[in-house]
Amino acid sequence: MTNPLILLFNFVWFLILAHVVMSWLINFQVLNLRQPLIARVWYGLNQMVEPIYRPLRRLLPQVPGLDLAPLAALFLLYALQYVLIRYTGLM
Repeated sequence: MTNPLILLFNFVWFLILAHVVMSWLINFQVLNLRQPLIARVWYGLNQMVEPIYRPLRRLLPQVPGLDLAPLAALFLLYALQYVLIRYTGLM
């Protein structure tokens, strides 16, 4: 049986990946924010991931045109999950 904390980490991992992919699709004009469904999904994803990104953006250097917060968040999630599985035996 999978631990609920690991499931939560996997869910947050999925949210961050969905946010990154959707931001690419919006920037390359594949998706249009004027469509109500797309705008609602984008707004919802932003509301869920911004509390994770905000503290990371304060710590990371600002790179023009590139947001390093999602990459750092994915790395931290992976590291936390690894530590939990390796040293506490959760799975």
